[in-house]
Amino acid sequence: MIKIKNLCKSFGEHLVLNNLNLDIKRGETMVIIGRSGCGKSVLLKHIVRILNPDSGEIFINGENIINLDRKKLSELRMKIGVLFQGGALFDSLTVGENVGFLLLEHSKKSRREIFKKYVQEKLAMVGLAGIEDLRPAELSGGMKKRVGLARAICANPELILYDEPTTGIDPIMAAVINDLIRKLHSQLKVTSIAVTHDIKSAYKIADRIAMLYQGKIIETGTSQEIKNSSNAIIQQFIKGEKEGPIK
Repeated sequence: MIKIKNLCKSFGEHLVLNNLNLDIKRGETMVIIGRSGCGKSVLLKHIVRILNPDSGEIFINGENIINLDRKKLSELRMKIGVLFQGGALFDSLTVGENVGFLLLEHSKKSRREIFKKYVQEKLAMVGLAGIEDLRPAELSGGMKKRVGLARAICANPELILYDEPTTGIDPIMAAVINDLIRKLHSQLKVTSIAVTHDIKSAYKIADRIAMLYQGKIIETGTSQEIKNSSNAIIQQFIKGEKEGPIK
């Protein structure tokens, strides 16, 4: 479904993505692991075209998305759901308005009652039925994550992007989020890409795992293949070992 070819991105003199290549199969959950600040979220922002690369190509369903015009880009984004790090909810809107935001922006007033029912359905899918009139300030961190997840699936996307889905929540709620991701993946038959530095979460949700290091994907494999990798950088990461002496 997705082919990323020779993707490069720098911010000033800092090279973040360095001729990165990655193929993602339709219907799989690909988890991209790597240290904080290695460029995982930057990569996601390229896939949804929040950022443009310095060079390289990204193909989704065979179409290079880098040069899409505004209309086609809008159509692309309607097919992509995103769970942002921290939830990224609008404080001025209710939970229901947050979940249905994308749909309401592209709907006619006459159809809004239909979307209200749709929002209720998506909230129920993440275990939050009946909270559509609450405000984000009334929610716990875990609830905000689940509301963000309901928003990500509200338009029935073909592709879901997860940016650090378990960051900022306790281990029990992290397990709940991981279970939800697997459940929704199975129910909705979507392709999913998650970026995380939480290796336990990666093992839980991934069909395949890719390691991002110094701007490149250095290895891709199943959870078991990554666990058994002979690559010293990967072993240091999954074991939580430092790469060199503390300076």
